[in-house]
Amino acid sequence: METDTDDRVAAAVAALSDRATERAGDEFTRAAWLSLADPRPPEELSPFDADERGWVGAGLRWLVVSAVAYRVAGRDARATRRGAEGIAVARDLLTTLDAPAQRGCLAEFVADFRTVAAMDGVDDAYADAADAYRDADGVDDPRRVATSPLFEAAAAPIKQVARGPANGEIAVEWADLHGSDPADAGAFLARRATYKRQRFPSLVDRVVDDGRLAAPRGTTAYGDDNHRCPACGSTDVNWIADHVLCLRCSAPMERD
Repeated sequence: METDTDDRVAAAVAALSDRATERAGDEFTRAAWLSLADPRPPEELSPFDADERGWVGAGLRWLVVSAVAYRVAGRDARATRRGAEGIAVARDLLTTLDAPAQRGCLAEFVADFRTVAAMDGVDDAYADAADAYRDADGVDDPRRVATSPLFEAAAAPIKQVARGPANGEIAVEWADLHGSDPADAGAFLARRATYKRQRFPSLVDRVVDDGRLAAPRGTTAYGDDNHRCPACGSTDVNWIADHVLCLRCSAPMERD
């Protein structure tokens, strides 16, 4: 079922494909607000109820991405406001998403917001998130936790930001974000925060310097004979949010 949030995400992706990055920031912001208000429409889930899957994380994801878009567009003050909003929401969600690992993920989001909004205290925030993960008790299956909507939402922004400098390819893998031993749940999840501390700030700086934010990666095909990018000539395709984009530069593809 397509929702109003999906429509706003599609509008944001269209804006990125047109290099209208400020408009993309606006649309990602609207998607965030809609998702925060109504995180799981078919189930009428309230954002103020405990939720072991953390569907409300999608709203935080789009706020993070909106701040990056504003930074790329040169709207630093608006990016800072999105960062402040996101930190406030993540901290407020601690009252409902109270499983120990979820609290670590919300701390991870706080650090992400500091990163994308160019705030002080990034290193300390990621250190706090790593500590929260290490202190998390009762995590029997960290791989299941790491694939829940909340955790996937926290992983998505760095993956999207990393695509641009990587020519559209997947530049942040599962193994990058997680430890090698799921039997040690704390270390397995804490790797997310330590990796982001090492990589996310420089990736954001890179896309800001380049003046371009890639669209999220969806379904892809290489060497598609039916499509060609008018901007760079690539025939590698990214289908995302009802748009057919160039895998390499996120421009709209043309039928060949």
